[in-house]
Amino acid sequence: MPSTSHPADSFDLAVVGAGIVGLAHAAEAVARGLRVCVLERDDRAVGASIRNFGHIGTTVQDGTALEYARVARERWLRLGTSGGFSVAETGTVVVARSAAQMGVLEEFAAARGAEEVRLLDRPGLERLFPPAGADGVSAEVVGGAHLPLDLRVDPRSALPALAAWLEGEGVEIRWGTHVGAVEDGRLLTSRGELRAERIVHAVGHDIDRLFPAIAEEYGVRRCRLRMLEVAPPSDVRIDPAVLSGLSMLRYGGLAATPSAAAVRRDFEESAPELVDVAMNLMLTQRPDGSIVLGDTHHYARTHLPFDDEDIAALVLREGGRLLGAPLRVRRRWVGVYADAPATHFLVAAPYPGVRVVSVTSGIGMTTAFGLAPVVLDGLL
Repeated sequence: MPSTSHPADSFDLAVVGAGIVGLAHAAEAVARGLRVCVLERDDRAVGASIRNFGHIGTTVQDGTALEYARVARERWLRLGTSGGFSVAETGTVVVARSAAQMGVLEEFAAARGAEEVRLLDRPGLERLFPPAGADGVSAEVVGGAHLPLDLRVDPRSALPALAAWLEGEGVEIRWGTHVGAVEDGRLLTSRGELRAERIVHAVGHDIDRLFPAIAEEYGVRRCRLRMLEVAPPSDVRIDPAVLSGLSMLRYGGLAATPSAAAVRRDFEESAPELVDVAMNLMLTQRPDGSIVLGDTHHYARTHLPFDDEDIAALVLREGGRLLGAPLRVRRRWVGVYADAPATHFLVAAPYPGVRVVSVTSGIGMTTAFGLAPVVLDGLL
């Protein structure tokens, strides 16, 4: 229950971190009538939450992630309307370029049903993903699937809009405020002390900055991603998010199918360099037409700052093969998210009134709004 009196720097809930996980907890707390403060060290969100594809990949999850993703999908739709930002119900297309890959999609469709997975022949795939008909691409394509329940947002505009909506709902967001210590009921910040009955610490991959013992216990490391923005070949328009056969090795729902093992063997034999960099070849198209293309995965607690151009070349090679044209790079960047081998969702309680929370699997956009109610149920 919210407190009945509120000193100037005292709140029912303080959230550290204004990425999607932090804002999801703030939104859930507002819905419960709590007085909320969000503390963010930067002047705007610049981490994993705006460096991603903007893909709300509900359908390809499994287990707990699927439960959270289904809840989060409905939250995204409501918040898009409330917050005045676009949430596109265009779904996801999965492109199959071998019999084994098509086998994964057929098995997935049988398990989930037509409401969630709609199999596509080549003409059907081409209607949703026009490059499938391009010279040099069509000969490889076997078929595909459409996952109509998946959503898309542009994270560069959705995150600021969500933060602005929360401020309009009475949430106090203190930008440019570093939190140097968290105790039960008390935070020490670069702008002074703040008190809160409950605290959620949601800083993604930087858990080890304040809670190194928790990071070590869960084996938290930083996953570094190579991301590119490329010009659309021939001004093509692609409304859904697009996944490939490599995506079948990364997402739990697809990877759990019997045929996924054959897909992995095929890549290990024909393109081991893609397996070595853990490539998940996928793309989304931004409103201005630019295509976000990626990504590769590299794991370490601390990464060296140097980029390997050979890895970018691999992404461009495979992206060009998927899109049927040479690609021109407009922007490059490095994505980063928290990874923990033993769990997708880290929730730890260093003090009774504090929760350290991180989505440790790269699916924060997809699941955060489903995770937040569970965390607050336990915290409150």
